Amino acid sequence: MNEVLERIPRGPVLYVFAGVMGLLALSTILGALLARLRLDKDFRELNARIRSWWLMAVVFMLAILLSRAVSLVFMAFLSFLALKEYLSLIPTRRADRSVLLWAYLAVPLQYLWVWVDWYGMFIIFIPVYMFMLIPVRMVLHGQTEGFLPAAGTLHWGLMTTVFTLSHMAYLLQLPEKGGAAGASLVLFLVLVTQLNDVAQYTWGKLFGRHKVMPTVSPNKTYEGLLGGMATSFLLVLLLAPHLTPLTRNESLVAGFFLPLAGFLGDVSVSAIKRDIGVKDAGSLIPGHGGVLDRVNSLTFTAPLFFHFLRFLHF
Repeated sequence: MNEVLERIPRGPVLYVFAGVMGLLALSTILGALLARLRLDKDFRELNARIRSWWLMAVVFMLAILLSRAVSLVFMAFLSFLALKEYLSLIPTRRADRSVLLWAYLAVPLQYLWVWVDWYGMFIIFIPVYMFMLIPVRMVLHGQTEGFLPAAGTLHWGLMTTVFTLSHMAYLLQLPEKGGAAGASLVLFLVLVTQLNDVAQYTWGKLFGRHKVMPTVSPNKTYEGLLGGMATSFLLVLLLAPHLTPLTRNESLVAGFFLPLAGFLGDVSVSAIKRDIGVKDAGSLIPGHGGVLDRVNSLTFTAPLFFHFLRFLHF
């Protein structure tokens, strides 16, 4: 027990987690008040989201604080669930069943490269090797009908649910610099990305009037987008000095592109669901949908933040 406690990061990470718990408590109270006072609006989905956030925050906190191994297994499991939801949505050919097994096996392999800190293989395994292996395995079946859509959608799914999200895990392998270690970098990325989603949803719910992309995501509004970006910009300026090695000017840049990237990741996954004809990728998380619905913003913010940070400081 003492060894586990010694591995838990101290300082800003624990303070931020305490702040998140306080924010969730405040959100729970505000959600209950809004449901009572604003009878002209339906806040049931908002309150369901808040209840789910409690569970997600506790699970994420334990995964990040216990050990690096637990964190990597947790993130690999997230990628697996997101890939599983994606594959359950897209149409697949009977001949491609064995190829789906290859896709699932790519998850532990991608996170193995993270665990052994093999950056060279990590960065090319899915974009290059899986890009070649998937169509080769399909070709061996000899079925050409539907080959291009099948190969393209499967590789796109691997890139989205495994490759991009694994960048979040590789943050744990970056050396400590300026007091910022792997756990604090992951916390910063996830907190900014997820609170950006919450802020955009809340601003849009309260003041949203003008649709941003009505044919892609009808609930997205300019008021929600701009309000969420402003809120996230301030959050980055507040947290970056304590959780990252970013300078003031670098934080200003990150404060702009992270919330925008989160929005673009969200609507990109929304376009897939709109094309397929479903509202949510799954139903695992009440008020949120599935895992893919919850990590869609991270599919853009994780790789962008990782390479931005690595280029500037590592």
